[in-house]
Amino acid sequence: MIAYSVTQRTRELGVRLALGAQRSSVYRLILKDASVVIAVGLGAGLICSLVAASLIRNLLFETVPWDVPTLAGVGGLLAASAFLASYVPALRATRVDPVIALRDE
Repeated sequence: MIAYSVTQRTRELGVRLALGAQRSSVYRLILKDASVVIAVGLGAGLICSLVAASLIRNLLFETVPWDVPTLAGVGGLLAASAFLASYVPALRATRVDPVIALRDE
């Protein structure tokens, strides 16, 4: 999703770079957008997992339905992999040549 967003915003990123924006600020912009998507996804996933655990509580033998270390570990692993997956599009966005980005359309 982040890669698609970066490809759709190539012209905007090219204009930003042409007007003198630092590559690090473009990088931070992409990662900030990715962090919002990641936070919303983790929040929705946490709510859904808590609801599902409460619904199947009778089927969980000798385990607690809301295991905080497990939820935190899975959330951290998913967040780390999502940031790693958004690193490549962010890196590609910083390497956009402003002239080519403006000439494409």
